[in-house]
Amino acid sequence: MPIQLRDLHGAARAVACLMLAAAPYNLITGVLMKLGDPLPQLITLGVTSAVAFVIGMVCLNLPERMPALFWPVVPFLGIAVVTGLNVATEDATLGPQLFYLWPLLYAASFLGRTLTGLVIAAISAGHALIAFQFTDGAHALNDWIAMTVAMSMTAIVVAGLRERNDRLRDVLENQATSDPLTGAANRRAFDAEIGRAVTRARPEDPLALVMIDVDHFKTINDTWGHAIGDQALCAVADALRDAADDRGHMVARLGGDEFAVLLRAAPYGALRYAEQVRTRVSGATGLPCGPPRLSIGIAVAPDHAAGPDDLQRVADAALYRAKEGGRGRSMMATPARLAA
Repeated sequence: MPIQLRDLHGAARAVACLMLAAAPYNLITGVLMKLGDPLPQLITLGVTSAVAFVIGMVCLNLPERMPALFWPVVPFLGIAVVTGLNVATEDATLGPQLFYLWPLLYAASFLGRTLTGLVIAAISAGHALIAFQFTDGAHALNDWIAMTVAMSMTAIVVAGLRERNDRLRDVLENQATSDPLTGAANRRAFDAEIGRAVTRARPEDPLALVMIDVDHFKTINDTWGHAIGDQALCAVADALRDAADDRGHMVARLGGDEFAVLLRAAPYGALRYAEQVRTRVSGATGLPCGPPRLSIGIAVAPDHAAGPDDLQRVADAALYRAKEGGRGRSMMATPARLAA
């Protein structure tokens, strides 16, 4: 299963901040403040600072250029760098160990639970290497246990907050793009999707737009009340969802008694879908007003139109012809070459 990064731009900014902060910090504390240290050590630290700066600039400005594997691997690289620098400087004090917080917070914020657990294990191992090498046994053991527990608890809190925010975001996105009565997509979601869908339409993979009006819906509301009218709309939305052979189609309520469906189908496939919808609606039970009748207009890209606006226009024209012809029927748009 491929590793999913939760937020590329957020992860890129996090990596950029680390690298652009670590580069001057490492240069100042590891090179300029220790000019009397062995030359190979100073060169290594200087090169590390330069590499960190370059990576930070790329992540900040061109994150899409980084390979996909970089993002799940970067916290482990960070742990290796922190551990290596602490070993090189023989520093087991608290300050340098706090840099382990970055890979931990990065993993808990942008990666899944398994990788976060592996990051905690890597931090624990890295700190153990430093603590047991440069401090006495009892002190090292206490530091190692405290660091591992603290990192684990921090990861649990951050991951929990992230998952809660993910759930809240999903709820808000659903509320912003769906019709509260029928559960279908709303006009905003439909307008966003039709543009993307039409650009992908090809003669071998056409896109059908099915426009639906509930016939004499005002009469239903006036005679039976709005509650029964709402039930009729829900019955239509359910039929539109259930009639497709697959679940890759989009059902939208554009307003009032007007619905639209986007599905991957050729003209005859779209017409067959429309008649299946009509059959399902006619079998609806529990409506005092009886099953509502539908007028349906169908247009297919690229057969009838090349762009989203033209596709909606010709589908609306087909719907208008269905109404003019007596309602309760489906009409196919006229192919563009014939209309011209």
